Amino acid sequence: MALRFSANLSWLFPQLPALPPRLEAAAAAGFGAVEAAWPAGCPAQDLRAAAERAGVRIVLLNTPPGDQEAGEMGLAAVPGRQAAFRQGLAAAVQYAKAVGCPRIHLMAGRVPQGADRAAMAGEMETTFVENLRYAADVLAQEDMIGLVEPINNRITDPRYYLNTPHQAAAILEKVGRHNLKLQLDLFHCQIMDGNLSRNLETFFPLIGHIQIAQVPGRHEPDSPGELNFPYIFQLLESLGYTGYVGCEYAPKGDTLEGLGWLRSYWESRGLQRGGTSKATE
Repeated sequence: MALRFSANLSWLFPQLPALPPRLEAAAAAGFGAVEAAWPAGCPAQDLRAAAERAGVRIVLLNTPPGDQEAGEMGLAAVPGRQAAFRQGLAAAVQYAKAVGCPRIHLMAGRVPQGADRAAMAGEMETTFVENLRYAADVLAQEDMIGLVEPINNRITDPRYYLNTPHQAAAILEKVGRHNLKLQLDLFHCQIMDGNLSRNLETFFPLIGHIQIAQVPGRHEPDSPGELNFPYIFQLLESLGYTGYVGCEYAPKGDTLEGLGWLRSYWESRGLQRGGTSKATE
C-alpha cells in the first residue's frame, strides 16, 4: 500500500505568513493531509475552514511549548510544571476537536536550565509517566491518540529530555496505555542511533506517526545526505505502515520546486498527483 504524506505547515511554505494559506498551498501541491506544531495565533475556526475548503485532513498538532522566553519546549516531563502541562493539554484537545485532528504530540520538554541531566533523570521520568497517564485518560474520552517524540540532543536540542526510541519505548511500557504511541522522526533517530531498518522493524508496533528529513541538513528527502529514502519508503510499505509520513524539513529553496521527490514517489507507484490511484481517476 502506498504511503500517505502530510505537509508540516510549521516548516513548509515558509514564505506564506499564516497556517491557512500554507494549508491551501499544501493542498494545491497535492497533499491530502497536513500537520503543525502548536498553532499559536491561528484561530481554530480559520484553520478548520481552510481545511474544509481544500478537502485536507489535519492529522497532527503539538501541545503548547510552555514559556518559550524562559527556554521551555514542552512540559510533559518537567517537574513542577504539571499544572501548566494539564492546562496546555486541555487547550490542545479543545483545538484538535475544533479542527478534527485525531493526534496530539505530547512534548516532553527540556532538562531545566542549570540542572544535571543524570541527576534529574529519575524525577523527570516519574513526572513524564504520571503526566502521560493523565493525558491518555483525557485523550481516550475524545478518541484521540497521544504521541511522544524522541528529539536528538546531539545537534538539535542538547537539553531535550526524550532522545531515543529505546527510551520512549521503555516509558510507554511503564505508562501502559493503548492510546499512546511513538512519533518517530527519522532525522532524529538517524542522528542518535542510525540502524534505521532494524529500529523501524523493532519499534513498528509502537509507531503512530513518522516524520522525515534528510541528515544532516534537514532538507528535502532527495537532497544530499545520509538517508536512502526510496529504500526507507519501500521498507515502510513492506512493513504495512498505514499511518502518515510527516514532511518536517526545511526547504532548500521554494517548497513546491523541492517536491520533485514526492511527485517521483507518486509516479513510481502509479499514482496521480495527490496520491490517488490512476485507475480511479
